[in-house]
Amino acid sequence: MNSFVHLHNHSEYSLLDGMSNLSKMVTKVKENSQSAIAITDHGNMYGAVEFYKLAKQNDINPIIGLEAYVAKEDSLKKTADEKSPYHLTLLSQNHTGYQNLMKLVTHSNLNGFYYKPRIDKKILEENSQGIIALSGCPSSELSRSIIIDDQKKTKETYGWFKEVFKDNFYLEIMEHVGVPHQKKINEELLRIHKANNIPYVITNDNHYVNQEDHSAHELLMCLQTNSNINDPHRFKFDDDNYHIKSTEEMYEQWGELTEGLRNTLVIAEKCNIELDFSKSLLPKYECPDGKSSMEYLRELTYKGFSKKFESNDSKLIERLEYELEVIEKTKFPDYFLVCWDIFNFVNSKKILSAVRGSAAASLVLYCLEVTRINPMEHNLVFERFLNLERREMPDIDMDFEDDKRNEVMKYCVDRYGKDHIAQIITFGTMGAKAAVRDVTRVLDLPISVGDKLAGIIPTRVGTKIKDAQEIEEFKSLQRDNDYKKVVDFATKLEGTIRHASTHAAGVIISQDNLTDDVPLQRSTSDDENAPPTTQYAMGAIADVGLLKMDFLGLTNLTIIGKTIELIEEMNNINFDIYSISKEDKNTFDLLSEGDTFGVFQLESAGMRKYIKDLKPSNVSDIAAMIALYRPGPMEHIDRFIRSKYGKEKIKYPHEALKEILSETYGIIVYQDQVLKIAQAFGGYTLGEADILRKAMGKKIKEVMQAQKDTFIKGSLEKGFDNDIANEIFELIEPFAGYAFNKAHSVSYAMIAYWTAYFKANYKVEYFTSLLNSYINNFDKISDCITEIRKTNIEVKNPHINYSKSKFSIEKNDNERSIRFG
Repeated sequence: MNSFVHLHNHSEYSLLDGMSNLSKMVTKVKENSQSAIAITDHGNMYGAVEFYKLAKQNDINPIIGLEAYVAKEDSLKKTADEKSPYHLTLLSQNHTGYQNLMKLVTHSNLNGFYYKPRIDKKILEENSQGIIALSGCPSSELSRSIIIDDQKKTKETYGWFKEVFKDNFYLEIMEHVGVPHQKKINEELLRIHKANNIPYVITNDNHYVNQEDHSAHELLMCLQTNSNINDPHRFKFDDDNYHIKSTEEMYEQWGELTEGLRNTLVIAEKCNIELDFSKSLLPKYECPDGKSSMEYLRELTYKGFSKKFESNDSKLIERLEYELEVIEKTKFPDYFLVCWDIFNFVNSKKILSAVRGSAAASLVLYCLEVTRINPMEHNLVFERFLNLERREMPDIDMDFEDDKRNEVMKYCVDRYGKDHIAQIITFGTMGAKAAVRDVTRVLDLPISVGDKLAGIIPTRVGTKIKDAQEIEEFKSLQRDNDYKKVVDFATKLEGTIRHASTHAAGVIISQDNLTDDVPLQRSTSDDENAPPTTQYAMGAIADVGLLKMDFLGLTNLTIIGKTIELIEEMNNINFDIYSISKEDKNTFDLLSEGDTFGVFQLESAGMRKYIKDLKPSNVSDIAAMIALYRPGPMEHIDRFIRSKYGKEKIKYPHEALKEILSETYGIIVYQDQVLKIAQAFGGYTLGEADILRKAMGKKIKEVMQAQKDTFIKGSLEKGFDNDIANEIFELIEPFAGYAFNKAHSVSYAMIAYWTAYFKANYKVEYFTSLLNSYINNFDKISDCITEIRKTNIEVKNPHINYSKSKFSIEKNDNERSIRFG
């Protein structure tokens, strides 16, 4: 029986060039009964891990490769003749080859980039072990020398590849209508094969999965080249055969060259990569005096504990010891030490910081001054952050003043080494609205066609074109052939990866040189000194064992930081934001009046109304409002407010839930409450309850049924009857999906409180900082000045003698005013 393996394939990670979705690629290969497939995207390895996992799940042998760009001379040379590098197909034979591909890709992007990411023969030879080289498409060095009849160059080229790669070098033969000189190239390659006993292999240079995808792929190419389908000079593929053909199709096309078809199997059998997704590449912290990381973490934690708490309360010690035990068993002490180290630097430089997300639930992190939220004070659940039942890497999202984020990044580069830190890539896909507009443009149709269709598509995140097909107006427009054509093509292109960029926050720090585990490229940020960016996105980063941290720049922290600088300057004092009272009357009076312009999270019109009605009296009230003011929980806001003031009787679903829900007046507001209900009713540990919460969020029917059975069984064992158990499970199920992480809500509430505090107590300083944060937004400046004038603070016009580069404070006796910059 004939067999065949496709060794030259471009997925959608060959951005705006390949259209093949990886899942569909693997499915097609399985349908074709082909045992293996390669991925060879242009100059990158973006999809390598995702491709590997999909192929393995389907019992397909994944061959990780790339179509490299090779400089004509030196990849560091950046001259006009290097604008059009050669193409070369490279396949990793084993793990060594896979690592060498990552090194080549990293070099091409960080050092050799000139129009394209380029390697050269010198660095290719240095990293050739474990790699199989195919001579490449008509744009390869060998093919180009054949085209110009340079026999000397031709001989030198195949001779070099044969010498370097030995039996791992193959002549690559393909054929497509409209490709100049293809027949000439193939004839010469076969002559070289016969004369020099160099094996050859047949490929198809696939760019899409099915033949019927050809027309949509043409439109994708128009997007890449910024042309339209009616442009006679546009770049295009002249035939519709760049798809994943069946074995029968390949033998029908190449029946006389069966050796080249069989050699695809020879290569596939040579290729055997096993990626280890069980290893951990967490950074190692160098501890003083030969201490273990756990010993040093314990020492630092208790040192911080003694500063934070006056007495050794048994509950505090019990919680601290429990957290330390979990950290040790999950093998994360080094990670906690790295976080402490970063925040130790941040605190020493007086850079304002905050931690969002579940990390604020950790007492250890509070003692280390990574977080500023006392989790015991707010009854936060540590298991929502880290637990033994759900062995996932912890996620600490760090907020810094946005104009000092790069300073923190630079510290990490200097501290842990430039080869050990990188930012994380993210991919933008073509959404429904963008797809119909793009397709309209490249079909050369009136812009109004795309605008009309896009205007009907709902603006909800994740909305697909198929969702819009439920709308009568959208369907009726498609009676017109132009509209139908746009929708049909847009549906095919929707979800295709359109561009790559650097994630706004994601950072990784590794114990090893990063290029051993992930390919890198230049950051897309404006900062020339920014660390490189990984070519693997979030999911793949976690798969290979690297830990993601989030370094976020938060404008509101910058505003607060600048306000503190002005307070200290104008009042000649040292100001400690972490020591301010959390019961400040002026602050809560301001919030109760709904005076929340410029207050973090609370300044929208709807939120102002509810805050005014609520009249918060503590930070917990602010946290609850932040959690409730979202689709889903919003319907409970009025009841929450009425219950707070006794205007509505607080109702608990069951008396056993009173302690858990009393803080929120009988309403489930937080995910933490879902966990505690599962513990109280279903007999779950808090760690098990967090797994239940995640399962509820994903809504997988089989998993949910198993969890429900466990919950009911546990409830019965605890003495609750079946009806009540079912009722409680059905009550918490929807809340698990949209209830807020309490630690996150409290963290945001604290920043909201700070901004309100400064507005209430240091108006001039705060408004000056706020105006400077709006420096490029004239509408915001105008709104802010309107607010300022309500307080009788004068905003003075610009003056050549008095104005500074930005808004500033002027003192005149006891009066203070703000001067335009």
